[in-house]
Amino acid sequence: MDRRSVIKNAGIAGVLAAGIAPAVHAQATVRWRLASSFPKSLDTIYGAAEVFSKHVRAMSGGKFEISVHPAGELMPAFGVVDGVQQGSVEACHTVPYYFFGKNEAFAIGAAIPFGMNSRQMTAWMIEGNGRKLMNEFYAKYNMISFAGGNTGAQMGGWFRKEIKSPADIKGLKFRIGGFAGRVIERMGAVPQNLPGGEIYQALEKGTIDAAEWVGPYDDQKLGFNKVAPYYYYPGWWEGGPEVDFFINDKAFNGLPAEYKAIVEAASLAAHVDMQAKYDARNPTALKQIVGAKTKVLPFPKTVLDASFKASMEVYAELDSKNPDWKKIYTDYRNFQKDQILWFRFTEARFDSFMQSVKLT
Repeated sequence: MDRRSVIKNAGIAGVLAAGIAPAVHAQATVRWRLASSFPKSLDTIYGAAEVFSKHVRAMSGGKFEISVHPAGELMPAFGVVDGVQQGSVEACHTVPYYFFGKNEAFAIGAAIPFGMNSRQMTAWMIEGNGRKLMNEFYAKYNMISFAGGNTGAQMGGWFRKEIKSPADIKGLKFRIGGFAGRVIERMGAVPQNLPGGEIYQALEKGTIDAAEWVGPYDDQKLGFNKVAPYYYYPGWWEGGPEVDFFINDKAFNGLPAEYKAIVEAASLAAHVDMQAKYDARNPTALKQIVGAKTKVLPFPKTVLDASFKASMEVYAELDSKNPDWKKIYTDYRNFQKDQILWFRFTEARFDSFMQSVKLT
């Protein structure tokens, strides 16, 4: 029987009964715009949105296309959530903790100081209650989230002077992403929440004293090693930050089932791709940075101890005044405790041994 005659004569009920709705849906043409919080020059983190768009187009046979726009082209880097919430764009690619000013619970969807590493975060989101809890929260902003990448544990940033003790943090004008600024502020620093594309100029001019971004590959691209001599590790505020795709809920719910499945599959492909690129490219960049005479130094334990103490104080305060935070954070920490126990017997011991031997 000719498919077109069935559709013409049977109506939608007949189409569904005939079992050919997927074929009809596959012919739907959808065009979306996605606003990124990142500059196009960062092929790793910005590039994940392009990977996502590419997979959506391929899996839909070119019928579902998402154009990707760098920060500042359609809206400012930190305006993308408002854009999705209001329906100005259908989607964005960003780090949830940028929007902790709206509600601190946003931060848990990305990274919080002394939080989970990337594998643990992915496990919580996919197998734990993470995605469910975060999407219940994001629904208040007319959004649904999908995984959009992870950088892995980050570096602690670039400093004009050495950090020898917690006293050296006091008064420091420090560009630090998102929620970690609350902790740094408690330690006496002055947090600055600047988009990636604005950091170099601020650091060069001395408008800020220190800055963190991601890690060697991106940091070298942005030129931070040219304007600050000390590179510290680890980024205790970003053990495994997740980057997300936020999609306007009406736009997503309006998609046929096949396209919804495509969005989820494409997001997971982009999620894996981002961390693979960072893990593959960071070692070479780090060697080049060291070769250029940058001093790569660990944060002193006294600084880490003070940072941990300040973080726990902030969390305790939020538990008492932000019910959204408390609901999500309680589940997050319980999951993390089990992850730490498991990793202690496997990953941590294995990694420690491998770092102690010389490969030939």
